Amino acid sequence: MRAAGGVRRWATCPPPALEVRARRGGVRPSDAAEAQGAQPVGFGARHRRLLPVGQAVRYEILGPLRVLDGDRQVRVSAPKLTVLLAVLLARARQVVAADLLVAEIWPDDPPRRATAALHVYVSQLRKLLTCPRRPQCPIITRSPGYLLAVEPEAVDLHQFEQRVAAGRRHARSGRHPQAIEQFTAALALWRSPALSDLRDGPIVDAFVTRLEEARLECLEMMMESGLSAGRHRELVGQLFELTLEHPMREAFYRQLMIALYRSERQADALRVYQRARGLLAEELGVEPGRPLREIQRAILLDDDRFELPSTG
Repeated sequence: MRAAGGVRRWATCPPPALEVRARRGGVRPSDAAEAQGAQPVGFGARHRRLLPVGQAVRYEILGPLRVLDGDRQVRVSAPKLTVLLAVLLARARQVVAADLLVAEIWPDDPPRRATAALHVYVSQLRKLLTCPRRPQCPIITRSPGYLLAVEPEAVDLHQFEQRVAAGRRHARSGRHPQAIEQFTAALALWRSPALSDLRDGPIVDAFVTRLEEARLECLEMMMESGLSAGRHRELVGQLFELTLEHPMREAFYRQLMIALYRSERQADALRVYQRARGLLAEELGVEPGRPLREIQRAILLDDDRFELPSTG
C-alpha cells in the first residue's frame, strides 16, 4: 500500500446512495519449485475436458488478478507467474522485451541466468492458459520478448471503459440518471484496488496508476451527474468521505461545497474550503485552483450560478 493520497488508496466505490438508484547459472531451485508448484488445483489434464466448451478465458485486473475459464478459476498461485501475467496484461497486444520482464519479476536480485529462468515461467504460464479445446496459447514469442494476444473484451478493464464512455455520452446530453446508472455499473466492476495482490514494479506501477486515475475520474463524473440531477443532499456524506480519502483532489472539495450550498449549509461549505486551503498549503505550498476559489467567492456573494439546476 502506498502512503496517503497514493494510488493504492481505496475510496467508496460505488457510492451506495447512487448505487441504489442505478440498477535471469540455471534457474534457481526456489524459482523452479515455485514455477512447478503453479499448477492450479482442479485444473490438471484430466479435468480440462470438464470445462464449459466454447467459453473464452477472462482476465480480471480490477482487483486481485484473476483468470477465469468459463465458471472455473485458473489458479495462477506462484507470485512470479502472477507478476509475469500482470505485465503482459498491462501491455496486452504489445511485445514486452525480455529484459523488461526480468526487471519486473526480479527487481532487486535477478538470478545469474535470468533469461533461462524467464523461459521457465513463460512455459508454465502457457500450460495454465491452454487446454485441449483451446490449444493455441495467447502468449506469443516475438523478438525481443513476448506478447499476450488477448482481445479487449476478455479483460474486465474493457467493460469498465465501455461503461464510462456510455456514462459520459449520457452526461453530455443531459441524461443524468442514465449517466449515473452507467458510472455505477462501471465502478461495480472494481473488487478492490487494481492488481492489489502484486508488489509494485515499474510497468505494473504505471499501469495501476493509470487505472486508479480512470476510476477517480469516473467517480467525479458520477458525482457531477448526481449534482445535476438534484441529488445534492444524498451526496454530502459520500463527498465528505471522498475528500478525506483523496485530500489533494480538489474536484471532490468543489462538489462537496456545491452539495452543501444547495442543501442550505453555506457555513459548512465555506468551512470545507478553508480545510482544503489549509491542506493544500501545508502539503504542497499552493493555493486552491481557480474552480475552487470561484466556488468560494460565489457562495460568499450568494451567486445563483450554483443554485439547483433547472428541471424544466
